[in-house]
Amino acid sequence: MSTEGGLRRRVKGLSEAEFRARFGTEAACRAALFQLRWGKGWVCPGCGHGGYAELKGRPLYQCNRCKRQVGLTAGTVFHWTKLPLTTWFLAIYHLTRSKGGMSSIELARRLGTRQPTAWLLKHKLMAAMQAREAGKPKLAGRVEVDDAYLGGQRSGGKRGRGAAAKTPFVAAVETTAERKPRRLRLTVVNGFRKKEIANLAKRDFAAGSNIVTDGLSCWAAVEQAGCTHFPMLTGNGPQAAKWVPFTWVNTALGNIKTALVGTYHHVSAKHAQRYLASFAWRFNRRFQLDTLTERLAYACARTAPHSYRIIIAG
Repeated sequence: MSTEGGLRRRVKGLSEAEFRARFGTEAACRAALFQLRWGKGWVCPGCGHGGYAELKGRPLYQCNRCKRQVGLTAGTVFHWTKLPLTTWFLAIYHLTRSKGGMSSIELARRLGTRQPTAWLLKHKLMAAMQAREAGKPKLAGRVEVDDAYLGGQRSGGKRGRGAAAKTPFVAAVETTAERKPRRLRLTVVNGFRKKEIANLAKRDFAAGSNIVTDGLSCWAAVEQAGCTHFPMLTGNGPQAAKWVPFTWVNTALGNIKTALVGTYHHVSAKHAQRYLASFAWRFNRRFQLDTLTERLAYACARTAPHSYRIIIAG
């Protein structure tokens, strides 16, 4: 059972048997990808003509007018992949059904690939999640905001805010009028300075939003984005995290940290935004569990290719 806007809903996920019935063959995956990419009809990217011929024995579609050939996976996250589409769709299924994600070692075991292959495939899929989240509307209305860090403490290092070997990020939860969570946004920042927070607010928060934060001085900068700021002194310790005005942002942060610690040995700072965006992507679609495979495949069909060089750069 899940809760949204005060109503309890039963969310049915996609079973493994149902997944294999939909996407268990290469032909089924090709048909699904074609529909997701060109559901309104194939259009030649060169001349705009709608007539085409599918070349026999090759995953190419040739325009009847200008003879331009277009691959089914060209220009997408799947761009000229050597892996079967069944492997991609199986990876999509596993990454979307796991709340905290999945390590590349476990993913490789389930896909029957090498770990480096699974790692690259996973990061390409997370890049599609990240691109999809970046294109969503700004958070609006009442928004709970808090600062957080990814990573652990180095031996002899400083604890708390500003600690070494940690990646700072901002967690923001848009809530309903009944103070139920609606949308989550997680953004890596260079630090908790007013200029950094002002830029984040202008990018992520709609003007007129009511931003609820703790007493950290940098949060006042959200007013530069036309937002109303409600600072609240929470104090320190475990009880502060349970304070009612911050229930959902602290719940989200607790789940994120538990998932990351339980799944990964280490999250590199240069890849942190990708991991956080994938967590937010799943959270924001938690009431659409039966269509998550199609939704991520749709995002992949509309996301530019990410080469190995782009992926490792972060």
